[in-house]
Formats: sequence, structure tokens, C-alpha cells
Amino acid sequence: MLKILFVVTGSDRWTLADGTAHRTGFWAEEALIPYEEFRSAGHEITVATPGGVVPPVDPASLTPDAAGGPETAAKLEKALGEAAEFRAPVALADVRLDEYDAVYVPGGHGPMEDLAVDADSGRILAQALQRGLPVGVVCHGPAALLAAVGPDGANAYAGYRITGFTNAEERLAGFAEKARWLLQDRLTAAGLKVEVGEPWAPHVEVDRNVVTGQNPASSAPVAAELLKLLG
Repeated sequence: MLKILFVVTGSDRWTLADGTAHRTGFWAEEALIPYEEFRSAGHEITVATPGGVVPPVDPASLTPDAAGGPETAAKLEKALGEAAEFRAPVALADVRLDEYDAVYVPGGHGPMEDLAVDADSGRILAQALQRGLPVGVVCHGPAALLAAVGPDGANAYAGYRITGFTNAEERLAGFAEKARWLLQDRLTAAGLKVEVGEPWAPHVEVDRNVVTGQNPASSAPVAAELLKLLG
């Protein structure tokens, strides 16, 4: 049995360019599908958030339209209710990375609000890279990589080939013109090599010990690739 650390947003809102707050959190599919895959493989999960707050789920991610139908939405609701780790998170500041074998970051717009600037999350992700731990990140989760900077201000993941929620997908979702910044642009500016697939289609990039997925549909493939790295 291996131990996987889930670094999860603690924010239930995303501040838009006009100062208004969009209700958000973590995206259910991106957290729960990998959670179930890792648990089925016999691994232990710890959820960590800024301040140890209970991570909020984006209510939109539990709607039939977003989940792919009422049956899938009901399964996600049930899975969330049974995932006790999400109701008893630890604080990111208290995480000792030597206790874990891999790190996973789900998306939702929440990470754009908190993990993108969270020093503890950045420290964990930078250390995971340095130690060669498998790191899995999906959709808006790569916003957390922006905080993984060294003393010189350089991003620890600069030069890595990754993917994440694209500008095109943000436009299709109706947020590109409302956002303070776009994930694809900010990751590129930080020196990461962002590869773009078709909107909404599964797309995964694997570069050394880093596995990234573009969107919710990439959640299961990211989990499968991370399990391969864990052996």
C-alpha cells in the first residue's frame, strides 16, 4: 500500500476581473474518479487543503449536464458522501512529504483562487519534483504549479511538457472574457511547455514523473498513468 497526497483547493469562490465572486470549489469528477481508482488499487489517500479547511465541491460539477447524465451525477454524489478523507483534511502547512509516495491535484476553478498563490502547496509540489515522486495534475489543477518557485523566483516545473485547461475551453465555458488571467497563458509565461488537445476530449501529457490532464474527461487517464508510475 502506497500513500497519495491529494492537494485540494479550499476556496468556494473564484474572483473574476470585475471583482465579483463565481461560486466554485474542486471539480467532482477530477477528484473522485482518481480517488476511486487509487483506492481500488489498494492505496491510502490523504486530503490536504490550505488551513485544513474542508474542501468545497463545485456544485456545478454535480449537475447532470456537467457529469454526463443523471446516473453519473448520482454516482459522484454517492462517492463524495463515502469519501471520508474529504471531510477530514489536514493543513498543507503540516504536510511532511517524506510520508507520501505521490501527489495529486484535481481542478475546478478553486485552485485559480488559492493554490496558485499558496506557499505551502508550492513547497510541496516543488519538493515532490525534486524527490522524483509521481505528480498528477488535471484541468485547472496546474494553477497550483504556479506557486512552485525557488528562491530565485524560477518555476520548478519550467521546461516540463504539460497540459491543462486551455484558453479555448475557457472561452467555450464562458469565462475567458471574465477571468483576471487565463491558466494556459500564465503557465506558458512561467516557462512550462503547454500542449493543447481538442476541447473537452481526453488529453494527457507525461513528462518524466509529471502527469497532467487537460480537462475533466482526462481524469481517469491521468489516474491510470499515475498508477503506472507507482508500479
